[in-house]
Formats: sequence, C-alpha cells, structure tokens
Amino acid sequence: MSYEPPTRPGGERGCPLGICDGSGFVIEADGETARDCECRASRIAAIRIRSLAGRIPRRYRGVSFERPPVSDIARVAPEQVREVRRYVADVQQNLDRGKGLWLEGDVGTGKTTLAMLVSKAALDAGRSVAIYSLPRLLSLLRESMDSEAGLVDFLDRLGAVDLLHIDDLGAENRTEWVLEQLYSIVNARYEAEKAIVATTNLMPDALAEHLGARTVSRLVEICGDPIPLYGCDRRLEHRPEFPQPPEHASLGAPAERP
Repeated sequence: MSYEPPTRPGGERGCPLGICDGSGFVIEADGETARDCECRASRIAAIRIRSLAGRIPRRYRGVSFERPPVSDIARVAPEQVREVRRYVADVQQNLDRGKGLWLEGDVGTGKTTLAMLVSKAALDAGRSVAIYSLPRLLSLLRESMDSEAGLVDFLDRLGAVDLLHIDDLGAENRTEWVLEQLYSIVNARYEAEKAIVATTNLMPDALAEHLGARTVSRLVEICGDPIPLYGCDRRLEHRPEFPQPPEHASLGAPAERP
C-alpha cells in the first residue's frame, strides 16, 4: 500500500515550507535514509489538536458585526463592540503575541456572541481553536483521568492550540480539583504565551474568590482588563411570542359547541 502525502487546505499536496514532498520526511542524497522535515513538528501538533472542539456552534456560525444580535449590542455598548472589532482586525498579530480577550457581565448581554466573533476570525485566519463551556471542559478533563497519560495528553493538546475559548468561567462548583485544573490550563497558556478568549458572569473580585487569585491574575496578564457588558437579558427580548389559549380554556376539556 503506497503512502499518499497529506493535503494542505484546499486539497493541495505538499510541504508548507516547500522542503519535503508533503510526507514530513526529506530523503537524503544516498536515497536510502531520511530525516525529519522542518514541517513535521507542526504536522504532528495539528494531528494532536484535531480531536479538540474547534468548530463554531451552529447557533453562532452566521455571527457578524453587521447583523443582529451584534448590531443590536453595538447600539447599547458601542465601545465594547469596537474593542472586540479592533481585536478581530488584528487577530493574527494578537494570537502571535499570545494576547487574549475576555468579557464579563450580566446573563444574556451578548458576551458569548462577541467571543464567538473572535474564535470565528481565528478559524477563518487558519489558526487552531478549541471552544468549550467550562462545565464541558471540566467534564472532559474528568473523563481523561482514567490514566495519567490521558490527562497529560489532553492538557498538552489544550496548550497547543493558538486560541482557547472558554465560555462561562465560574459556572462550576468551587472544589480544590476544579481550582487545580483551571490553574494548570491557564498557567500553561500563560507560560507558553498562548491566547485565551473567555466569558464570565462574575466580577473580577468574585471570580478571583471563585477560581482563585492566581488563575485570575494570569487571565488578566493574558487578556487585559475584562470588557464589561451589563444590561437586560437580550435573549428574553428576542424570544418568539406564542399565542396563548383563552383564560377560560382548560387542558383536556372539549371545545364548546356554537
């Protein structure tokens, strides 16, 4: 069975550096030995992170600065939306520098939608992204604890992506295990100068109490000060209205004849 070199995005076979034939190996002049190509490390990293959740959820795939709900958010929080837009405009440079972004505020104010704009821009730029709600991320960490190697491998893969997107920081019971795992994830990305985009319903002081001051301190180092989004729950504003039955109607009662 012959080996078929991997394809680049768009179906083009070959080495992204133009060195090897796309196999990740360079054949020496003697024709009998081979050495690793410089592209091999990045190929291995790409394979390792492929199993992470790097897709925009269906609800957010059409998100855009020009359409609701983002255009609605911009009317009540124009500076916050401008700050996210500035980050997205320089997403490549921000990710290269390990600079992240996080949003805090009330439920239903658009934090997740704006964070998804960042992840979408990163994916569109060809960067690797892992997207998780905090409860889901911790659930996967628990599942990986069947073996020490499994946990270490999952943490390594989380540390390898260009952008880690964590939704609902603080939406988990505070236990020593939770604190330890979150610190490990955030600290690993801090030391590797890798970006994080995150959302939370908690103010920084409350978040520090819930997640630990060390973790929040590193989040501030990575993401800067949180972007505040407060106000009414826009999910309720956009909830569809359903016709209500007459007040005198009862379930299971036959309709009155004219």
